Amino acid sequence: MTESLAFMQGNEVCVEAALYAGLDFFAGYPITPSTEIAEHLARRLPSIGGKYIQMEDEIASVCAIVGASLTGHKVMTATSGPGFSLMQEGLGFAVMAEIPMVLVNVQRGGPSTGLPTGPAQGDVMQARWGTHGDHAMIVLTASGHQDLFSVTVEAFNLAETYRTPVILLLDEVVGHMRERVMIPEKNQIPVIDRLRTSVKAGVDYHPYLPREDGRLPMSDFGGEHRYNVTGLYHDMWGFPSTNPKVVHGLIRHLTDKIRHHAMEISRVKEYHLEDARTVMISYGSSARSALHVVNHRRARGERIGLLELQTLWPFPYSLVAEKCENARLIVVVEMNLGQMLLQVKRAVRHPDRVMLANRVDGVLITPSDIQSILRLIQGKGV
Repeated sequence: MTESLAFMQGNEVCVEAALYAGLDFFAGYPITPSTEIAEHLARRLPSIGGKYIQMEDEIASVCAIVGASLTGHKVMTATSGPGFSLMQEGLGFAVMAEIPMVLVNVQRGGPSTGLPTGPAQGDVMQARWGTHGDHAMIVLTASGHQDLFSVTVEAFNLAETYRTPVILLLDEVVGHMRERVMIPEKNQIPVIDRLRTSVKAGVDYHPYLPREDGRLPMSDFGGEHRYNVTGLYHDMWGFPSTNPKVVHGLIRHLTDKIRHHAMEISRVKEYHLEDARTVMISYGSSARSALHVVNHRRARGERIGLLELQTLWPFPYSLVAEKCENARLIVVVEMNLGQMLLQVKRAVRHPDRVMLANRVDGVLITPSDIQSILRLIQGKGV
């Protein structure tokens, strides 16, 4: 593969990046606005020897990729709000059984059927807490196609590194807009492959015994080793256990393996933060409008900057606190009723300085919308 320039839809970029990362199995069910991911993979995967299956629904889709990942494949599914809700039980199983996979959610208006073709960012909290029980989750996003390519590859890398499902949380605008993207040469972006066990056949294999570095080598299910996979709390052999010590140890492992590496996982983009007295925080397509406002106001001499989040979970609390330390005003720009606003308030020293600029009517929040809200906030002397 040589570097090439293309003009592509966001969902197409996600496909090409997934293939770059080694995707060789996709199972899914069409749903607006993510359907193009399935459509393109239906053509692209068989052409390179991969497997594409259209399932009967989203529940079957997530279960299919769980099984394929266990047998050694790099896997992905794609959906939107209603389908994402149906996938939560399978997602929880993948968290408990530590199964690498990538789940793409191209957000639309909700709840329920909502606005199938309208943009929204209302699934932020569902992505973190949609499946039940205490758990950790890695959730990534992007505002533009070049970043979307690298973030998609990163989603597969993180899934393999931490042996966990990773959610790629896009929105309708990013998924459907078209812009230029440079497809990198092979090996230009590092790709992390499956870490397989070195334990030989016939030797006792512990599928859930971490190495000193915390990583869990895997054995392809149905291959050399026989082992148990369950959604129940389990011991290092994978067999169910109600022993309080085992249960406590496993839940700490599942959460700490991500929580303790939050800074390594976190990805952000910074614009003019070195002297900013007003800091805007945004993500996804909303960040595009926020950046336009920042550039416009900087040109007029205003000390304003933008922190664009590409890792939504684990939330980079310490980084947000650091970047907002000298800000007199912090404005969170998002297309929901303030789901990420709450996390920013938790992170900063002066939560009373955090304000919301939002839109929740199925229309992209525009620079004009943000400007109007800023004038209103500043007119109140905040």
